[in-house]
Amino acid sequence: MMAPRRAAGLGASPAFRVGVRTAVFLLSAGLGVIGAVWAAMSVRVARLVVTPAARRADTRILSLDTAAQTITLSRTPDTELPGRYGLFTRGSEDYVKLGSVLSEDAASVKRKLLTHIGETSRLSADAAFSGWYYDHPDQMHLPFTSQLIGSAVGPCPAWVFPGDSDTWCIQIHGRGTTRAECLRAVPLLHSLGFTTMLVSYRNDGEAPRSRSGTYGLGATEWRDVDAAVGFARRSGAQRILLMGWSMGGAIALQLALNSAHRDRIVGLILDSPVVDWRVVLEYQAELMGLPHPVTALAIETLGSEWGTALTRSGGPIPFDRLDGVSRAGELRVPVLILHSDDDGFVPSDASHALARARPDLVRLEVFTGARHTKLWNYDQERWNTAIRIWLDETGIRRGED
Repeated sequence: MMAPRRAAGLGASPAFRVGVRTAVFLLSAGLGVIGAVWAAMSVRVARLVVTPAARRADTRILSLDTAAQTITLSRTPDTELPGRYGLFTRGSEDYVKLGSVLSEDAASVKRKLLTHIGETSRLSADAAFSGWYYDHPDQMHLPFTSQLIGSAVGPCPAWVFPGDSDTWCIQIHGRGTTRAECLRAVPLLHSLGFTTMLVSYRNDGEAPRSRSGTYGLGATEWRDVDAAVGFARRSGAQRILLMGWSMGGAIALQLALNSAHRDRIVGLILDSPVVDWRVVLEYQAELMGLPHPVTALAIETLGSEWGTALTRSGGPIPFDRLDGVSRAGELRVPVLILHSDDDGFVPSDASHALARARPDLVRLEVFTGARHTKLWNYDQERWNTAIRIWLDETGIRRGED
């Protein structure tokens, strides 16, 4: 008689049972190793997010023609953009201004030099393409003063360009850069009569270092800018217009929502802003090809008390408090957002979401092809016009409350 299948099959074999136990052990061990690797990757990613870093080269100088005053760069999505830009270099020059694209091929872009380079100049090949254009306030050819703003971490340097209005525009630069990033907006704001202040904040390389030396992604930095708002008020400002670039947009939103001076804030201009950090981090992780569990754990690590020791951040990142979309109902002043849908660094999704959540207050000016914080460079006329019209229509230019 045929034996039962269970008794006669492989499942009844002692050797098979040993094999199954071995396979389960090896699989568990393998998953454990993968989990450990993912955990280590998550901590590394979390640290990178909050740790200030030096500017990194993102292009190469392929040739320099000092007779024709042209420079040829390796082609990237940024170096091929039309408009005026800057280039951080090393050698006989540390920064040069770039003009329009003269020619291009699949691997390179030739641009006009707007900073004169002498025939004996030598530049290293590695360079960093920038939307700054101006790198020093003297280049504005406008009166300005240098100020030190007292904050909880110490004196934070600022530039003040006086205007003839008692409305001050306080400009806030982004992550990994300095207040010089904001100089592009000064000529327009000055022509409209505003006094313009360009501020620094903790750990940006100009302002003092905090105890942890790490970014709070806007959750701590806004207090330094709030001190600048207090300085402006003591200096005669009756109304405050905030302008934030990239992470500076997140800082501006925190001021509008939390500042003790929020009754004096009359509007926000946000260029390529971070409105929700989780959207940005998930987007960046996808570009890097990170597994979703790594991204999720990195965000959890950044936002938790237990993760603070691992990231050395001095405190958890309050992602919910930094989420401008979920807090949209708390906004009380007009907001102009200028964002390129192919930003390449800070996706415009959250900007669109904020505009949908508060159509009564938020106007979104969508660009295409302008990349991250390079909208002014890409189409200065459109950028200026959008801001000027919005300031007129909201009454901010006329000083209306």
